[in-house]
Amino acid sequence: MKSPLPVRDGVNATRVRIPEEGPWATAMEYVLAKFGHVDPAGIVDRFERGDVKALGGEILTPTTALNEHEFIWYYRELPEETRLPVELGILHQDQDLVVVDKPHFLPTTPGGMYVQESALVRLRVLLDLPDLVPIHRLDRMTAGVLLFSANPQTRGKYQLLFEKRHIQKTYRAVAPVRTDLELPLVVRSRMIKSRTYLLAQEVDGEPNAETRIELMDTRVDPSTGETLGLYNLEPHTGKTHQLRVHLASAGIGILNDSFYPVLFDQAPDDYTKPLQLLAHSIAFTDPLTRKEVSYFSQLTLSAFPN
Repeated sequence: MKSPLPVRDGVNATRVRIPEEGPWATAMEYVLAKFGHVDPAGIVDRFERGDVKALGGEILTPTTALNEHEFIWYYRELPEETRLPVELGILHQDQDLVVVDKPHFLPTTPGGMYVQESALVRLRVLLDLPDLVPIHRLDRMTAGVLLFSANPQTRGKYQLLFEKRHIQKTYRAVAPVRTDLELPLVVRSRMIKSRTYLLAQEVDGEPNAETRIELMDTRVDPSTGETLGLYNLEPHTGKTHQLRVHLASAGIGILNDSFYPVLFDQAPDDYTKPLQLLAHSIAFTDPLTRKEVSYFSQLTLSAFPN
């Protein structure tokens, strides 16, 4: 369903579904009832200015009947955001694909308190590519290689690579070392993630998540005396928080992880202690050129700088 309003300042217009019936005589009355607690005057102003549109591009006015359109679009009035002190790196760009190094703390897409301060919106504005969309995602606290589609005509071919798991991904993580743990290790478990619960969980049942864990190197943290390991991780599935959960379940929770194995109280971001997890590489057969391609992060993990 294509929005009748173009991307503005890197941000998509908001879509709202209008009910066929109800106690509201007009579409504006419904929107006020649903969102009026946030900005009632702004909503009325959008309808009066003609800034609310239906699927075919028709302009809605304050008197447009409730059941005249099923979907409407309008621009949200966004609060000013403080720029996060992190920067994106461009690894590759052509007419179809943009590959970036996403830093820690920057979300992939808009959500919650982060809209302009997301990789997607920053890149749309920086590269003047309003049609840019992510082909996959990284957690806000995870850094590394992230792919975006720049061409709607070829987007499906790249998305299909991820759907069919024709992508080889490696991650790097810094975590404690267990001398009693035999590595390399393949962890398999059944994971679930509820929209209403912050954490992913491992439950009984047929495994749906698999990760290979290999210890690459060790070093002693001079500040704590703790032996830390640099791990290479190969996820063969892509469940939410899979790597963080699997390392925690193996007794080697990732350094600076505030979720696993113990959920810490919410606190402001500490930019000196990023989650020590990095999407190190992505490799696949390019669906357009049929050539093997690989993209490697240029970032390092601060707890294991070499």
